[in-house]
Amino acid sequence: MATTTEGATGQLLPAEMLERFRERAARYDAANSFFTEDFEELAASGYLRILADVPAGDGGGMGRAATAQRQLAAAAPATALGVNMHLVWTAVAGLLADRGDASLQFVLDEAARGEVFAFGVSEPGNDAVLFDSLTRVDRLPDGGFSYTGTKVFTSLSPVWTRLGIFGKLEGRDGDDDAILHAFVPRGTPGVEAVEDWNPLGMRATQSNTTRLSDVRVPADAVFRRVPVGPNADLLVFGIFAAFETLIASVYLGIADRALDLASQSLSRRRSHVADRPLSEDPVLRNLLAGAAMQRTGAEAELRSVTQDLDGRAEVGSLWFARLVTLKTHAVEAAVAATATALHVGGGSGFAASSEVVRLHRDALAGQFHPSTEESARATVATALLGPPSV
Repeated sequence: MATTTEGATGQLLPAEMLERFRERAARYDAANSFFTEDFEELAASGYLRILADVPAGDGGGMGRAATAQRQLAAAAPATALGVNMHLVWTAVAGLLADRGDASLQFVLDEAARGEVFAFGVSEPGNDAVLFDSLTRVDRLPDGGFSYTGTKVFTSLSPVWTRLGIFGKLEGRDGDDDAILHAFVPRGTPGVEAVEDWNPLGMRATQSNTTRLSDVRVPADAVFRRVPVGPNADLLVFGIFAAFETLIASVYLGIADRALDLASQSLSRRRSHVADRPLSEDPVLRNLLAGAAMQRTGAEAELRSVTQDLDGRAEVGSLWFARLVTLKTHAVEAAVAATATALHVGGGSGFAASSEVVRLHRDALAGQFHPSTEESARATVATALLGPPSV
C-alpha cells in the first residue's frame, strides 16, 4: 500500500470538499442528523485509511492525522469528531505496531478494506474510564464470553461495522478480576443502538447509547486482557495517546476557525462613535490576541506530542500528564476562541443559525471527553507528587 504523505493528505481534503462540508454542517446541526454525505465523500476519498495506509515504522502518521483532523474540524467539527473515533482505533493499532506489538494489525488490515471502527467504551457513572468497567463479562461453556452493559457516546452509530467493547470478568480460583477487550461486528445479536442523541453541540456525530445484552463473543475475538486498575499495558497507553491527541486536533481546528471569524468581524465592523474599524479598538485587539495566544500554546503542545509519538520518544510516566494537558489546553483554546468570536461579532452573530454560535456549542462538548479537567489535574499532580495516600 502507498504511504500517506502530506501531499496526499491535502488531496484527501481539497478546499472545495471542505467548503461543502462547512455548508452542510449547519443543516446537520439543525436537523440533529448524521453527516451522511460527508462520510460518503471521506470514505470514497480514502480519508478513513489515512492511518491504515501508513506502514509500521513510517514515523509520521500521528502528525499527519492530527494536521488533517484539524483542517477537517475547522470546516465541520462534528464530522471531524465522529471520524475521529474510527481514526483513533487505527492510530492505536499503528502506535502499537511501531512499538513491536502487532496484536491490532487486523484493525489496520480491515480498515484498509473499508471496515469502520467505533468505540463502545464510555459508560454512565464509570469515572475510572479504561481502568474498570461496569459492563459484566460472563464465561460461556464453549470458552467464549458474554457482555452485558450500557455504553454511551458511541459516535458513528449509523455506520460503524466494528465496535470495540470492553467489560469486567470476575476472577475465580484465585485469579484477579480482568478487563477483556474485543470487537464485535455490526449485526451481532444483543447489540442495540438507542437513538437518543439530542445534545447541545456536536450533534451530527450521532453518538447514540449502545446497549449490550448477552452479546456473545468467541474467545479468539478477545484481543486483550488487562488487570483492573491503573496499569502499564501498551494498549492503555495507545488508546490514551491516540484519543487525547486526535481530540486535541479537533478542538484546535475549532479554535482556528473561530479566530478567523473573529478577525473578519473586527475588520468588517466599524465604531460609529470613534469612526474607525473595530479592528483598531485596543480593547478588542487585546481580547483577540489573548485567545490567539491560547491557541498558539496548545498548537505547540500538539506539535511536540505528535513528534514524540511518531519518534517513539521515551517519556515514561510523564506521557499521561502530557497527553491530558494537551487535551485540556486544546479544549480551553477552543472555548476561549469561540467566546471571543461571539463577543466581537455583534448582535447578529448571536442568532441560533450563526456559525459562531454552532462552533461555541461544539467547543463546549470538549469538557465531556476523557480526561475531564478534574481527572487531568489529578493525573498531573500524581506525576509530580506520586499518588495520594488516601
